[in-house]
Amino acid sequence: MSWREWIRTVEVEPSLYAADFARLGEQIDMLLRAECRIFHFDVGDGHFVEPITIGPVVLQSIAPLVHRAGGVLDCHLMVDNPLRHFPQIARAGGDSVTFHYEVVDDVPATIAAAREHGLQVGVAFNPESEPEDVAAVAADADLVLCMSIHPGYSGQTFMPEAVERIKRLRTALPEHVYVQVDGGIDHETVGRAYVAGARLLVAGSAIFGREDVTRAYRRLLQDLP
Repeated sequence: MSWREWIRTVEVEPSLYAADFARLGEQIDMLLRAECRIFHFDVGDGHFVEPITIGPVVLQSIAPLVHRAGGVLDCHLMVDNPLRHFPQIARAGGDSVTFHYEVVDDVPATIAAAREHGLQVGVAFNPESEPEDVAAVAADADLVLCMSIHPGYSGQTFMPEAVERIKRLRTALPEHVYVQVDGGIDHETVGRAYVAGARLLVAGSAIFGREDVTRAYRRLLQDLP
């Protein structure tokens, strides 16, 4: 299976980092019943980003639930040394892995290394990096993730300048490479990111910060143009 088979024109991806971990399985099941199929799984190492977040142990525990329902786990590695994590992510049930442009010397070689473990691959970049520079080395990726916040903490505000960066990225990338956006996606910004060219829209607090996560997820879809 590949991203081309997973994506139904556009996807809102709930970011599990923002979930209520006392109810993680329950909330995932609710979203699966609402026909959500792609979940964003953030891994932070305390070095590349300050917080230490969830990792392969949690991934392994939820993968059967997600996969039984036909869902996908999209793993975003906010780490200094992504290569060492690829085998663990694959063994734990990750379907796709995204590493940061800023932490590797050879993006194409890192993409190839991830594929050796049967993973789909994304390349993420921070607000300080130029979209065209990333696009120039990411043509072999399945997606490129344009961060619309500084990575690390959930609940940050969408950077308005991200809209232009998304447009520049979409223009610079081959058509077959998807544009993903992560950070501050809510009912006010989801449409702006979509119009700019993103088709994978990661939302954390806008879903899990609401009492009814199913309703919050569906509202984001309804807010798309």
